[in-house]
Amino acid sequence: MKTLFIKDLNEGDKLDDLFMVKSVDVKTDKNGNAYLDMIIGDQSGEMICRKFRATDDETEIAQSGEVLSFKGTVKEYNGQKNINAIAIGQVEEEGIIEMDDYIAAAPVPAESMMLEVKDYIKRIENKGIRQIIIEIYKQYKEKLMYYPAAKSNHHAFKSGLLYHMIRMLRSAEALANVYPNVDKDLLYAGVLLHDICKIEEMESDNMGIVSDYSMEGKLLGHIIMGVKLVEKTGEVLGVDKEIIIMLEHMLLSHHYHPEFGSPKKPMFLEAELLHYIDMIDARVYDFENALTTVDEGTFSDKVWVLDNRTIYKPQFNKKKNLEESKQLTF
Repeated sequence: MKTLFIKDLNEGDKLDDLFMVKSVDVKTDKNGNAYLDMIIGDQSGEMICRKFRATDDETEIAQSGEVLSFKGTVKEYNGQKNINAIAIGQVEEEGIIEMDDYIAAAPVPAESMMLEVKDYIKRIENKGIRQIIIEIYKQYKEKLMYYPAAKSNHHAFKSGLLYHMIRMLRSAEALANVYPNVDKDLLYAGVLLHDICKIEEMESDNMGIVSDYSMEGKLLGHIIMGVKLVEKTGEVLGVDKEIIIMLEHMLLSHHYHPEFGSPKKPMFLEAELLHYIDMIDARVYDFENALTTVDEGTFSDKVWVLDNRTIYKPQFNKKKNLEESKQLTF
């Protein structure tokens, strides 16, 4: 059974353990020597790992999804912990790999999340919107059970895409209850459709590990792919043109900025809310993830996706403060 996990590693630690290769690039240094630039991990997290002067054998065995043995040292580079590997090798002993130790997954069973998704779809009252979503989800429901939301960064783990959608749907429901003029049908539809074509954009195995982006994913991206899918599905079903265009606009604008893939900014309320709900869930994940390996009362390493900020993990007793606050009278 695995005993050393990524979350437990600190600068200066020596390691000799098994980890899964999540991604790998073979590069060449200034002297012409091959080296491996990898992300390796387990169910607790991931870390950059480099193997300099990689041999042909090491280059051959270092493939995404493979569990390998790593020997090396944890170093700090540009404010982030990295592993400098001195040797990598195949696992010779049979039966010692328990895959659950190496696969990061959503903290909620995929089956439970899918039931919750179906419940939200049932609440959509507009027939045309509901028909489009049902038709698309019939096509993708099996892959949704394990697909990540990204190759790296937020929700890049097994069932991460479904987990991202569930948290967004709950946020959308809460906001719609605060602001009654929000159209829940449109907002739920935007959440359910905004990232659905990541399933076509990325090539993932059933462990949620993305090996690469598809040709269409590289050339078009999930936003344009999603717009095409909604238009085609809506037209086949005979859905009102205005509904189709509004759903397309929500997908097209949810990244908000052109440099992030959105040629249009949101032009109605539900599209605007979709963008911010998406950003909120991504940011919450980034903060949660940054603090998984941090002790209370200390700061994280610099977090690239949070503008290289270091994140503080409080140590005060929240429950104690809550109990004390209950004694106050005014």
